[in-house]
Amino acid sequence: MDLVRVLARPHRPFLRPGMGKLFPGFVLFVLLFLAPVGIVVVYSLLTRGTYGGVVWRVDLDSYARIFGLPNEDMLREWDFVYLGIFAKSAGIAAATAFATLLAGFPAAWYIARQPDRRKFLLLTLVTLPFFANALVRVYAWMLILRADGLVNNILSGLGLIDAPLQMIYTPGAVVISMVYQYLPFMVLPLFASIEKMDLRLIEASRDLGAGGAVTFRRVVLPLAMPGVVAGLVLVFVPSFGNFIAPTLIGGSKDLQVGPLLAQAFLSARDWPFGSAVATVLSSLVLLCLFAMARSETRGKETA
Repeated sequence: MDLVRVLARPHRPFLRPGMGKLFPGFVLFVLLFLAPVGIVVVYSLLTRGTYGGVVWRVDLDSYARIFGLPNEDMLREWDFVYLGIFAKSAGIAAATAFATLLAGFPAAWYIARQPDRRKFLLLTLVTLPFFANALVRVYAWMLILRADGLVNNILSGLGLIDAPLQMIYTPGAVVISMVYQYLPFMVLPLFASIEKMDLRLIEASRDLGAGGAVTFRRVVLPLAMPGVVAGLVLVFVPSFGNFIAPTLIGGSKDLQVGPLLAQAFLSARDWPFGSAVATVLSSLVLLCLFAMARSETRGKETA
C-alpha cells in the first residue's frame, strides 16, 4: 500500500516554474566568476616554477610569505613587509572612503532637495567623469599636482610659495585622485537614502529644541546610514586594490596591493604568490560586502 501511495502522488518537477530562466545566468556566473576564482585559488596552493608558471605540487609558502612566516628550511625569517603593504593600502583606501563621505554627503543632500528635473541634471553631472577613461583622469591629476602643474603655478602666481610643493608621488596625491575617481560611488547611494528621508522628522527635532548638530547626529545620520555604509564599502573596495593611481601618482617607492599584484604576475612571474595575494584581497573584499549586508539587515530589523 505504501508503494501504491508513493506512485500515486503527483509528480513534482525538479525545477520550479520560472527557474529555467535563471539557468543561462547561472552558467555565465559559473564560467565568468566561479571558474576564474577557482583557478586563482588552486594556483595559490601550488609551487612556483623555475622560469615562471607553476609546478603541480601543493605548497603554502605563498601564504606564509604574505603573513610573514618563515619557510621550512629557514632561508626566510619573520618578515611582515607584505602585511605592511596590505595595511598601508587599507589605510589609504579608508582615507579615500571617508574623504568621499565628507565631500559626497553635502552634494547628495543638495541634489536630493532639488526639483525632479534638476535632480536628473545634477546626477548626470555627478556621473559625467565616468565617460572618460580612468587612465585619462589620473593623468589629468598628474598634470595638476606635479611641480610645474596647475596648483603650483597658481600658488606661485599668488606669491604664496617660493619653490614648488612636492605633491605628486605622495599618499595624499593618491587619495585625492581616488576621491575624484570614486566620488560618484558615494554620492549615488547617499542620494538614494536621503531622497526617501521624511523631512517632518527633522522639523519635529528642531521644534523639540534640538540644534543642528544634534538633529544631524540623532535623526539625519541614522536615517542615511544605509547609504553611508553602502558608499563606504563601494569606495573602499576598489580603492583597496587600485592599480593605476598608486602606480602613476604614488610612484614606485610607495608599493601598494594593486602594484604588488601586477609585479607578482608580470615582473616576477610568480603566479602562486600573485594568486595568493589576489585570494587574500578577494577574501577581504568579501568580508566588507558581508559586513555591509549585515548592516543593512540590522537596519531593516531596527526599522
